Amino acid sequence: QLDAVPQDGSPVRFTVIVERREDAWTTYLNVPIGAVYVRRKGKDEVVAFNVICPHLGCAVDYLPGRKEYLCPCHDSSFDVSGKRLNQTPPRDLDTLEVDAAKLKIGEVWVKYQDFRTGEEHQVVKT
Repeated sequence: QLDAVPQDGSPVRFTVIVERREDAWTTYLNVPIGAVYVRRKGKDEVVAFNVICPHLGCAVDYLPGRKEYLCPCHDSSFDVSGKRLNQTPPRDLDTLEVDAAKLKIGEVWVKYQDFRTGEEHQVVKT
């Protein structure tokens, strides 16, 4: 829900959960497949980032006191808008598509994707 995302622009981490079908008879419910940070850019606008650092694939943490995301694997950091603050990571945090139609009714739906690490540009993992 959009109400769960603070209006002050602070990011919130959400686990991405899916229903996974193994075959015609086997379905797994509520399988965590990753996580995202969601933050407001305005009253009715949000941005979402994959929590995976584009350098080596570690999960970044958000440090509210510094207003930065920090990768614990190599001490690289990103500002609150996802821009890298040093040259270790090859690119900014990976942004994810947010469904604008769902946002208008107060729901936040994100198209979750994983990207290759170590690349200068986003390359979707296949």
